[in-house]
Amino acid sequence: MFPLGLADSGEEVIIKKIGGSPDVKRHLEDLGFVVGSTVMLVAVRDGNVIVKVKDSRIAISKELANKIMI
Repeated sequence: MFPLGLADSGEEVIIKKIGGSPDVKRHLEDLGFVVGSTVMLVAVRDGNVIVKVKDSRIAISKELANKIMI
């Protein structure tokens, strides 16, 4: 298990755990980052991580991406 920010671009991965405070967890879940779901890291740019979640692309900070364990 390792943070989402360390995944290879274009790799589909399954979320195993979401860390952080309850507010951070809720925020990530509202964006579609749910344990057991599949996401794909699209790119890492300027400290941000672009992730494909369901049919959307979402940019989150590398700090938030490191709270998502895959």
